[in-house]
Amino acid sequence: MAVRIRLVHAAPHDVWAVLADASRYADWVVGTSESHAVEGVWPELGSALEYDVRLGPWTLSGTTVVRRVEAPRELELEVHSGPLGTVRVAVEVRPWGREALVIVDEHPLRGVAGALHNAAFDVLIQLRHRDMLRRLANVVEGGRVGARG
Repeated sequence: MAVRIRLVHAAPHDVWAVLADASRYADWVVGTSESHAVEGVWPELGSALEYDVRLGPWTLSGTTVVRRVEAPRELELEVHSGPLGTVRVAVEVRPWGREALVIVDEHPLRGVAGALHNAAFDVLIQLRHRDMLRRLANVVEGGRVGARG
């Protein structure tokens, strides 16, 4: 199970504002270089955004669909990454005094990601989440994200 927690030094509604902005997805999701809404109003149930991942000279595109939303606390996404498969990513934002506790829980569902899922794979996901939550905190707390990807 790949669950990671980070205390963000900002109010929960500030964290939610970033999560609820489809154009900011690439600012905090590791590996993503661009994003834009393609269906519905993000992050309403069933809405979707398209994102790009650049790997050297190649660009891969994927889609993220909102499967569950309880604004401003919970956002569950199904990330479609082409041949790599799909994963479920749940983000929970909890008040922690005047700050926000952000919990990310990710599980592969289908495709290569689902077939290869094991404890070692979870370690890699944990490393990605550490960077992703750092980036989210930087965006929310007003810091610079730096280079995307």
